[in-house]
Amino acid sequence: MSRTVPEVQRRSGSVPSRSPDSSPEERQKSSFLHAAKGLEIWLVRLVIVGGATAICYKLELFGLRGKSAAGIGFLLSAVILLAELRLRRVTVGGLLGGALGAVWGIFSALIVTLIISRTSESEPTKSFLEYAALFGFVYLGVALGSQKGGDLNAVSPAVIPTGEAPAPEAIKLLDTSVLIDGRIADVCEAHFLDGVLAVPQFVLHELQFVADSPDSLKRQRGRRGLEALQRMQKMPHVDVRILDQEPSQAADVDHKLVELGRRLGAKIVTNDFNLNKVATVQGLAVLNVNLLANALKPVVMPGEPMRVLILREGKEPNQGVAYLDDGTMVVVDGARRLINKSVDIQVTSVHQTTAGKMIFGRLDERQEQSSLPRQAAAAAAGTGRGPVLPGPDAE
Repeated sequence: MSRTVPEVQRRSGSVPSRSPDSSPEERQKSSFLHAAKGLEIWLVRLVIVGGATAICYKLELFGLRGKSAAGIGFLLSAVILLAELRLRRVTVGGLLGGALGAVWGIFSALIVTLIISRTSESEPTKSFLEYAALFGFVYLGVALGSQKGGDLNAVSPAVIPTGEAPAPEAIKLLDTSVLIDGRIADVCEAHFLDGVLAVPQFVLHELQFVADSPDSLKRQRGRRGLEALQRMQKMPHVDVRILDQEPSQAADVDHKLVELGRRLGAKIVTNDFNLNKVATVQGLAVLNVNLLANALKPVVMPGEPMRVLILREGKEPNQGVAYLDDGTMVVVDGARRLINKSVDIQVTSVHQTTAGKMIFGRLDERQEQSSLPRQAAAAAAGTGRGPVLPGPDAE
């Protein structure tokens, strides 16, 4: 099942042209136009095949006649169409590198033919060696040039030659999880990330797949990721690029991201715990937004005072649970009776878990002492009697 690839240009203000909020009529119209465009392309290809076959049949190339000449035309047109289908998947850097490689191959073959022409070999041998040198050097030039040009496609598009060697760009590959999380846009807005933020096409494919999911929760997460990407593209100090490279050896998105990061020497920005471990084992630098959030949480030491709002009861008897502004859980002993009230506590211990940091504390002694008279008054009011006051004869 083919999917429409969102055409997101560098620093453009729009993410995928096919918005998840588009109506069914607009999607149907877009699908119809896409199918019509594909049909026109195939009609042009059929015309090319028919024209080449008819021309070769009429001209009788290589002394062939009838069906043999028509077969030569059909074969030539098929080779051209196969080359066109293959070149559609090649990046601009690959095309430029292949063209330069072909020019290098032709000049190399020309030098070799000049040497061969001065030998004393027979003419058939000379012709064979000349043609072999031509095809061999051109093939090597196209193959090596397209490969090396594709590797340079993700680097800066143009480098003006100067007296000093330009510093290599720090490329950071964004994972689907970090885009869906959305906090990466806030980090960029705070100028904590510099260099090039690159989003591979296969990550963009996966993000669009999540945004088009029939599940409303997944669809909302995918849209949040697209909005975060669009928000980063509008920031003037952030260089967001869409990479066309896709490692063919890897199967899933995580392996493709690791392979591309190793090839480009880039860092990986992710929230995925497993991807973080796999990339670290393979020697890649990983920027984890969750680890950054944990590092930015305020440091709390045992014995420090704190004021929190008790929201619910804890697992143990008489425990109350509160949360800090950053989401850190605070477990307070003896605060079960104070739900929906703000209390002063003293921190007793801090525990670090895989899910984050947990703070344990107890009620401040001064608050406990001040709450005793109020509790006694409330109990007396509940029984209909006022508080018992000492008489004048009491000593």
